[in-house]
Amino acid sequence: METHNIYNKIPEKIQNEIFENILENKKIRLERIISKGHSSPKDFWYDQDENEWVIVLRGEAEILFENNAEKLLLKEGDYINITAHHKHRIEYTSSKVETIWLAIFY
Repeated sequence: METHNIYNKIPEKIQNEIFENILENKKIRLERIISKGHSSPKDFWYDQDENEWVIVLRGEAEILFENNAEKLLLKEGDYINITAHHKHRIEYTSSKVETIWLAIFY
């Protein structure tokens, strides 16, 4: 058996957000997401078929949910559960340090 580290293999320059499956089966998918100064494209909304539990392990980000004028700031250690088809978008991720997310889709 081999160990892995969530903070390893982070590129020095991150042109596009990085989405990496860590574990996947028929019931859940565990994903590491690495952002640095990234946000959702204008007028783009995530509309996912799965529920998503997500935690910010490093950095910070702002999420905007459809029909909600207030952005939700997530800092290190903050997590939320996003139900399926609850439209949302990433408004901001830190450009000073990588934002490392851990997302569980179920």
